[in-house]
Amino acid sequence: MNARTPRGLLTGLLRAVRTYPRRSPLTLGYVVLLLTGHVWVGSLLAADRADALREHLSTNLDNLADHPVTALVGSALLYDGTLTEILTTGFGGTLITLGLGVCCCLAWTERRFGSLRAAAVFLGGHVLATLLTALVILLALRYGWYPESVRTASDYGISYGAQTVLALATLAVPRRARLPWAALVVGWPLSGDGEWPGPLPDFTTVGHLLAAALGFALAAAVAVTAARRRRAGASAPVPADR
Repeated sequence: MNARTPRGLLTGLLRAVRTYPRRSPLTLGYVVLLLTGHVWVGSLLAADRADALREHLSTNLDNLADHPVTALVGSALLYDGTLTEILTTGFGGTLITLGLGVCCCLAWTERRFGSLRAAAVFLGGHVLATLLTALVILLALRYGWYPESVRTASDYGISYGAQTVLALATLAVPRRARLPWAALVVGWPLSGDGEWPGPLPDFTTVGHLLAAALGFALAAAVAVTAARRRRAGASAPVPADR
């Protein structure tokens, strides 16, 4: 059956759903953890305690200086988007970060490179983009490009890690679609209503762009390594028959 026919596409989709737990167990567990935490913090925890938890796990400058490991790890366990307000721009972010980024691209990364490497890519993108963003914030504060209040601003969630695997997944799309895909990855953080307080966009946009750059760099490294292996295999001498 041709996979491009509607019936073939449906069959492929059902097969992907059926094999998802076996092929992407880390991603599935992470999604369940995120959804459970989202419901717990948003609906079951008292409002003041939920706010205190979010404030404690925010990766702002003050928290990174005081409890960096707790902030960096904990912020990746809290999903800050909406799951119910489907007519808002926030739900669009949910579709991109949680839906496309985690459920699809992290799952693809896990199938392609294994669970441990997928976790390293996602967490590495989250941590590195956060720390690089902190450096940008310090520079911006020095030159007065950001207000001092940015030191304690709320910044938590999965979007930096999701942005990294979104960029890495450029390798998964057909060649003719890679440029539009890259434009989507870079463009969606710039399409929000955030204001530019100076020569730089708001720090969350900076973080998303840095995370995308990390993912694109990793994708390029993987592509170059694969090309070298193909050339080495093609130039290897064929053993003579005995």
